[in-house]
Amino acid sequence: DREILQAIPRGYVVDGQDGIRDPVGMSAGRLEVETHIVTGSTSFLDNVVKCVERAGFAVESRIFEPVATAEAAVLPAEKDLGVALADIGGGTTDVAVYVNGEIYYSAVLPIGGQFVTRDIAMGLRSAQDIAEKTKIAYGCAYSPMVDEDEVFTITTIGESEFRELPREILVGIIEPRMQEILSMIKQELIKSGKIDLLPAGVVLTGGASEMPGTAELAQQVMELPVRIGRPEGIRGLGDTVETPQHSTAVGLVRYAAKNHVMWRE
Repeated sequence: DREILQAIPRGYVVDGQDGIRDPVGMSAGRLEVETHIVTGSTSFLDNVVKCVERAGFAVESRIFEPVATAEAAVLPAEKDLGVALADIGGGTTDVAVYVNGEIYYSAVLPIGGQFVTRDIAMGLRSAQDIAEKTKIAYGCAYSPMVDEDEVFTITTIGESEFRELPREILVGIIEPRMQEILSMIKQELIKSGKIDLLPAGVVLTGGASEMPGTAELAQQVMELPVRIGRPEGIRGLGDTVETPQHSTAVGLVRYAAKNHVMWRE
């Protein structure tokens, strides 16, 4: 019930000589390849394709999300040096480890920014949409960045009047959940066996990474250099899409252009 989503060559071995990235043009009696293979549920992948087709489009190729995201959010020099990418989305968090310029390890965690929103809604007895707006407007993932006198407003379910509460209460709800997400990411880096070989540290991207204090908390949890990755060098719609939440979309376009994907009319 699973199929290969993408097979990504990590390196080639030509007549016993390894460490070769591109063997094209070389002569050899034996060619081997080390490949990172990503699989997915056949029914899930088919449903995604059907959704795209019902919207009036055609699917030319399918790629693993962190591969696309890295095209926009991670620098080539970081991939060569050794870097981990963590895309914290709404419902899932994608993790990818790059070593010597190629993807070495990947994982998808079933947790994301929506869990933070749910915690706020439950803790403050508010609607999900109000909790999401509150998170975006007043949220912070690192308590030392919030002053004692800061406040925020929110409405409770069944009430129309706004309540004014110390912002410390909101951070007290957000920080533990973000710490859990970041700790799960660190566990995946440990599982990869390459956490000690990441001089470029960790690049955080995705909508949830935009919350103030996320990079500071991540650096404390992971004990690695951390930066927020966002698309750069985009003309035209740069102001609109140069944010972490657009990294995957921009990366898909760049990946298609880089790999000469031909689109059907």
